[in-house]
Amino acid sequence: MSFPPGEPIALCASAELVEGRLAVPFDVVHAGQTCRAFAVRYQGLPHAYLNRCTHVAMEMDYQPNRFFDDTGHWLLCATHGAAYQPATGACAGGPCRGGLVKIAISEELGVVRWHTDRQLQPVEF
Repeated sequence: MSFPPGEPIALCASAELVEGRLAVPFDVVHAGQTCRAFAVRYQGLPHAYLNRCTHVAMEMDYQPNRFFDDTGHWLLCATHGAAYQPATGACAGGPCRGGLVKIAISEELGVVRWHTDRQLQPVEF
């Protein structure tokens, strides 16, 4: 079953995304492949990306659901040190080839939701 673009999918309660702390992971189908994604809170807003470094297509977290550096201002790839801007996913330094794949996300009434698109769908069980 394919969801229309923009379909909101409940991810977590707003309180689960704490500024500069652990990410909330989730699985998606992106361009036909099942992969991990993650949501974080930065400057008060939720942001979500595929968990795939642009330098080498591998998961970025250095410990489960840890993406922020010690300052809480950059998302880091633990393997090669690529740094990304949390609000945009843009490459901020290190060996990255472009920005992270951003996932549309919204927050309303205490719930964070990610949104489907043509290339991004929920995993079917």
